[in-house]
Amino acid sequence: MKRVAALVAVLALAGVVTWLVWPSAPEAKGLDQRISVVDGPAGDQRVELDATFFPAAGGGKAPVVLLAHGFGGSKQSVRQQAQRLAQDGYAVLSWSARGFGRSTGEIALNSADYEVKDVKQLIDWLAKRPDVRLDAPGDPRVGIAGGSYGGAIALMTAAYDSRVDAIVPQITWADLADSLFPDGGGQGPANGVFKRMWAGYFFGRGAPVQGGGTAQGLGAAQGLGALSRQSVLLTAEQARCGRFLPAVCEMYQQVAKTGRATPEAIELLRKSSPVTVAGRIKAPTLLIQGQRDSLFPLGQADANAKAIAAAGTPVSLAWFDGGHDGGNGEADWLYDQTAGWFGHYLKGDGSPVPERFTVTRDGGRDPGTRQRIRLHPESTAYPGLGGTATTAVTLNGPEQNIANPPGGSPASISTVPGTGGLLGGSGGATNLSVGLDMPGQVAVFESAPLTAPLQLTGSPSVKLKVYGKGEVTLFAKVYDVADTVQPPNLPAGLVSPLRVTVPEGADSVEATVTLPAVDYRFAVGHRLRLAVTTTDMGYATPVEPASYRVGLAAPALAVPTVSALAAPTTGVAWWVWAMPLAAIALAALIMATGRTPSRRRIPGVRDRRRTATDQQDGSSSDVLGEDGDPSGAGPVPGEEVPLEIRGLTKAYRNGELAVDDLSFRVERGQVLGLLGPNGAGKTTTMRMMMGLIQPDAGEVRIFGDRVTPGAPVLSRLGSFVEGPGFLPHLSGRDNIELYWAATGRPTADARFDEALEIADLGKALERAVRTYSQGMRQRLAIAQAMLGLPDLLVLDEPTNGLDPPQIREMREVLKRYARDGRTVIVSSHLLAEVEQTCSHVVVMHRGRLVSAGPVSVLLSAATSTNGHGPRLEDVFLDLIGEKS
Repeated sequence: MKRVAALVAVLALAGVVTWLVWPSAPEAKGLDQRISVVDGPAGDQRVELDATFFPAAGGGKAPVVLLAHGFGGSKQSVRQQAQRLAQDGYAVLSWSARGFGRSTGEIALNSADYEVKDVKQLIDWLAKRPDVRLDAPGDPRVGIAGGSYGGAIALMTAAYDSRVDAIVPQITWADLADSLFPDGGGQGPANGVFKRMWAGYFFGRGAPVQGGGTAQGLGAAQGLGALSRQSVLLTAEQARCGRFLPAVCEMYQQVAKTGRATPEAIELLRKSSPVTVAGRIKAPTLLIQGQRDSLFPLGQADANAKAIAAAGTPVSLAWFDGGHDGGNGEADWLYDQTAGWFGHYLKGDGSPVPERFTVTRDGGRDPGTRQRIRLHPESTAYPGLGGTATTAVTLNGPEQNIANPPGGSPASISTVPGTGGLLGGSGGATNLSVGLDMPGQVAVFESAPLTAPLQLTGSPSVKLKVYGKGEVTLFAKVYDVADTVQPPNLPAGLVSPLRVTVPEGADSVEATVTLPAVDYRFAVGHRLRLAVTTTDMGYATPVEPASYRVGLAAPALAVPTVSALAAPTTGVAWWVWAMPLAAIALAALIMATGRTPSRRRIPGVRDRRRTATDQQDGSSSDVLGEDGDPSGAGPVPGEEVPLEIRGLTKAYRNGELAVDDLSFRVERGQVLGLLGPNGAGKTTTMRMMMGLIQPDAGEVRIFGDRVTPGAPVLSRLGSFVEGPGFLPHLSGRDNIELYWAATGRPTADARFDEALEIADLGKALERAVRTYSQGMRQRLAIAQAMLGLPDLLVLDEPTNGLDPPQIREMREVLKRYARDGRTVIVSSHLLAEVEQTCSHVVVMHRGRLVSAGPVSVLLSAATSTNGHGPRLEDVFLDLIGEKS
């Protein structure tokens, strides 16, 4: 027994500390290469590319990843990522693009005639290596990844070279003309407002420094300073254009002087724009875009996604917490998404791939480490920036006079771009999320306090009326206003510029403004504030003084939402993170006492633990059968009621009742649906069932025993409440094995095979949980709840994140589970699923019991007395008083 206890202790301790002490893999060694390529419109320009090849750590023929760097960077910028991919079994080729690092040639902004031709010849070079896997002679199994400038070359190359098998572009552009000349009025870059500061930093990264390189290792401002200090060493032309192609240099000089996009500039920039050729891309594409990015905002990824999907190519889209203004704080998560995508499409190893649409949301802080928790809700369909539904928020405010100051200064501030140097692959710009609007330059329109939370996902829109003469430049943004003390918050620091023209002979013009795309939650009691300014530091503004009047042409701000992105808005439950410590404490107790925790034996009820004698004499086990329980392991006649709740009451700290004098009971063999709108008290009730919180009054009894924290009868309850929570660095299998070890119960009782069959995760069970999609985590959590085949199973939103076939399978699993003599309680918002799955329902509203009984009786009674159709949804809405 002491040996068993010691083993449990080792398992528990290993699950906590192995990831801290496990030795790092040896650093992958790169082979530096000078690869000669020929490019240019006529194919007559020879360029030497400085590259490094990393063979796969495991040896043999491996799929290869081309890893591209950001603007102003070089192959050194991505060395760590290259080594990590090589250790994970990929051959990797990183290189410095023409005009950067030690590569020769001039910068052409990822032109099809220059950089794209270079990368195609890199693929030719890879096809000749003996350590690269080939799909056919001259056709290596190849993927491309990169951020910003490197993301665009991944898209452009995939459009021009059918040998590319998968790509993962990050924080990049769809239309470079639209990126540098955005127009929130929808008229396009010819009418757009010049993104002056970002363009200056962007093109400043091509400035030369001593030794013939670029300002790659410096911040953009430092690079420009180096240029001014060393310009005496350069020709006049080099000082003016750096290492840009003359045509690119001339274009930038012209638009920087006038602040307007010429037709020639738009044509040149669109030659380097993936959206113009995205219809040719056949390589499965994972687009990763930053939520805090004023250079290439979310709308750029939206355009790429739509164009690629229109060609029938698999494409997924992830909005992560970062970008050119927000850094790369999710570096590990981003790597896992990239590795999973390539594992699936390059290795063919069955790695899970992200759902069609994933966002990163704040999940609060881990109570132990105080580190931020990031949640990643997913949707199987990408709805676009218009969302799946729209909420109209009424704005109030009169028409207001505003002025553009002489020279456009001082200017309002949304984001100060370029100060962190993310263009080269590290850092980020300073994001002033509070914003700063100059008095006299801003018109403000505000909503009433919200009576319910509002989740904005996409691009809001509003209709303005502008009074003035001729051309008017404006900037629109939406603030979150909490109260009069805290400064307003500007989500992601983003602003939408627009240029309108008042027709000659008229005094005003109306314009519909599309505001920046964000994913942001406005809390109850907060107000939405629309600010319209005449200036913004990041953009070119008119130098001539002028005054205008701005009002609302329509009072509604259209706010898009995506209901399918269902995920907890709070952090993982404290007890999930405390589980490893509990495991260690439990193991220590076992070692000290030399025995496993006892379980109170109920008269007439068979103990579900199997002993060695049971196995030897051939007695049956707790196998979940298809048609009943031939093993006899289910509850026997005469045992206590599985669940009985009497007078249950629980109040919040402010005295408001979360659960109010609730009473009901659940019998053996039932699948009971616990229903109620948000705030009805369902989760609070389930937490009291589990002994996680104690009621203020009343009681919960499971199989006749009163539930208290740590009550022995809780060993007969399996639960999944408040979302899946696992140790992200451990595999799925390790997580559930550690969980079971912490219970102190024999391994034979766990029934791992049955539980894992329910999860149906295949090879993904051996992968770290941090790589799982939401649906995969959901399935693993349900399997964990079913470990040991408990007599009472409590599940909160069990089908959340599952696709339709998985939902159908889960429905049958739960019905079969109860049919074998056990009891299931399900809380769900999917009323159609509850109707098909549950035999009984309990309806709660504002903490109180509204109705309880068999589903069939409830539907029959409603149909005969009130004339409702036989739908549970109609009955439910009628019961809670929200039937239209």
